[in-house]
Amino acid sequence: MICDRCKENIEEGEERELHGQTLCEDCYIDTLSPAKACDPWAVHSAKSFSKGQGSNVEITETQSKILQILEETGGAEPRILLEKLQIKESDLEREIATLRHMEKVRGELREGKKVLRLW
Repeated sequence: MICDRCKENIEEGEERELHGQTLCEDCYIDTLSPAKACDPWAVHSAKSFSKGQGSNVEITETQSKILQILEETGGAEPRILLEKLQIKESDLEREIATLRHMEKVRGELREGKKVLRLW
């Protein structure tokens, strides 16, 4: 069976039905709970958590790579991050949303293009 969204193979019994589509588990979750970069409560929660942890807030390996690329380039379009990291677009959106909530990255327009940069 094939996922209607990402076109990946789905093992028998692992498919999910939603709005007439057959989805893999990842696409099903992404559809039900999309990443939201602009979420005031998530920002508040991340700041509150980081105060309790001091500077010891851990980030994932992918998040670390994103921050490194943005530091080296001074900012990059999402498509460039996708090419360098070789991850799915939905995974990048989730990582960026998390980093945005921690106020480590932000977006801006440069010459009419969306660019991600360090906070």
